[in-house]
Amino acid sequence: MQQYDVERYLNVRSAGGPSFGPSGRLAFRIDTTGTPQVWSLGEPGNWPTQHTFYDDRVTFADYSPERPELIFGKDEGGNERAQLFRLNPSTGRIRNLTQCPDAKHRWGGWSHDGDRFAFTSNRRDEAVFDVYVQGREETGDDAELVYEGDGWLSLAGWSPSDDRLLVVEAHASFDQDLYTLDLASGELTHLTPHEGDVRYGSAEWGPEGDSVYCVTDRESDTLRLERIDLAAGEFAVVEDGSEERSSSGSRAGPGDGEWNVNAVTIDEDTNRVVYARNVDGYTDLTAGEFVEPDRIDAFPEPDLPEGVAGAIDWGPDGQRYAVSASGSSANGNVYVVDATTGETTRWTHASTAGIPEDTFVEPELVHYPTFDGRDIPAFFSVPETPTPDDGYPVIVDVHGGPEAQRRPSFRGVKQYLLNHGYAVLEPNVRGSSGYGKSYAALDDVENRMDSVKDVRAGVEWLDDHPEVDPDRVVAMGGSYGGFMVLASLTEYPELWAAGVDVVGIANFVTFLENTGDWRQSLREAEYGSLEADREFLESVSPINNIDRINAPLFVLHGENDPRVPVGEAEQIVASAREEGVPVRKLIFEDEGHGFTKLENRIEAYSEVVDFLEEHV
Repeated sequence: MQQYDVERYLNVRSAGGPSFGPSGRLAFRIDTTGTPQVWSLGEPGNWPTQHTFYDDRVTFADYSPERPELIFGKDEGGNERAQLFRLNPSTGRIRNLTQCPDAKHRWGGWSHDGDRFAFTSNRRDEAVFDVYVQGREETGDDAELVYEGDGWLSLAGWSPSDDRLLVVEAHASFDQDLYTLDLASGELTHLTPHEGDVRYGSAEWGPEGDSVYCVTDRESDTLRLERIDLAAGEFAVVEDGSEERSSSGSRAGPGDGEWNVNAVTIDEDTNRVVYARNVDGYTDLTAGEFVEPDRIDAFPEPDLPEGVAGAIDWGPDGQRYAVSASGSSANGNVYVVDATTGETTRWTHASTAGIPEDTFVEPELVHYPTFDGRDIPAFFSVPETPTPDDGYPVIVDVHGGPEAQRRPSFRGVKQYLLNHGYAVLEPNVRGSSGYGKSYAALDDVENRMDSVKDVRAGVEWLDDHPEVDPDRVVAMGGSYGGFMVLASLTEYPELWAAGVDVVGIANFVTFLENTGDWRQSLREAEYGSLEADREFLESVSPINNIDRINAPLFVLHGENDPRVPVGEAEQIVASAREEGVPVRKLIFEDEGHGFTKLENRIEAYSEVVDFLEEHV
């Protein structure tokens, strides 16, 4: 099999984030120039037009419902303080609408007449988000503060009559509330009073403005699509997640046949809807029509790559919708689906950098036993070459979050590793999302290290696999996955040949003290509070057990990281060197929580490859 270097794999492009304009032109983001920028297409397969040319990434782009213009977001150097810009695609003129570079701005959508837009921002107080409304021609201080918040607020859109906003308040990753905000009176109406942790997400106004649809686990372990009658304050279940993928086979994992409905998008003019189920990581996408407020008649299924789909946007006439989709062996592209027939057309053709698509490897969905009798879901991939006599070296790649999930989407670095003789295990250890709130809560606070035991169980499962060399197992992960790497190396040092920590947490105390004010309370809900749990947080911090590491370590970070400050990398490297651990460090001055610029990603993973070749 022909081998390609890691730079080639990192040049595989991805398109996504589609948004239809009022004329039917489609805007999207693609990383052709090295970072995601705004491009657009009038017809499928045509050469697209590029509209933004920044070194930094564009985080979203949303067309006006009435004019040939769009608003997009962009931060600087990965600092996540996104500003909002208005783009006229025909003239190329771009105008900074927010002009407040020290604050975050979270997009809340256009009004239906396209004259105004809404957003939340922490410009008044870094620790809280307020609600703002601004005219499309206004800039900076012209934004009207319509509601002062006292926590983490985001917006889910304008009511059909543009007199109210749908507000989401996040208390923790698995605990939210929904409100309506009357723009004339400033009155906030609480739609979802509850006790304990309940998720309310993917909220959408009903077509008549008299109801709200959302996904929630208020009376179930997994998320269901439910409708809230605003006048009566009553809930009704519309769709649950019990239907399985026809190709999924038997399920041994924590989902046990009950899966999350994790997204919903409604076209108000046609009463049409698209919703998605997350079935053991794979997306089942369904389009249909509300024939009654609580009943959807489904249309034929779209023909999308088997993997992950989302970022759905209805066309201006409601006859079709655009969707981003990718799979383990299919890089990200934008597809347009005829709602009633399911006929699917690929609109973008993101380059695979000359690598034949049939060389990309599909994973096997496996479930391995762990210490308490549970089964842990994971994706296991092996190279499509003859197995070496001593077996393949294997990368155990742990996702971040922890309330996240490794799903079968395209990842260039993974395909490089498979092309160069590494097997890859991607576990969804306890604490992962996608399998219900009970599974996600299994690692909370005092149970933190049980998730590390799940990683150990994965390595034990690999030990019995005939294609794996048990003496060449590497821990790799980013963000919370970086913590899992460090914790795995300190708790079970005998298992590992090397570790790669990308923007990971080394010390929970300093992490919570120094992370952005806007997210500290959310993280304390997951990990424990500095006030009540400091001793425990110190006990599970890898920095305090660094003397136990036996394997060489590579630590990578971004200088501008607002989530896991770069001090986490600095202190783990310093402590490891004091203990004589072979350690390599790479810090990027113009990156944040992860690496978005192509040249930085090439440098980072070229060095990771060198590190693995040296030690594995």
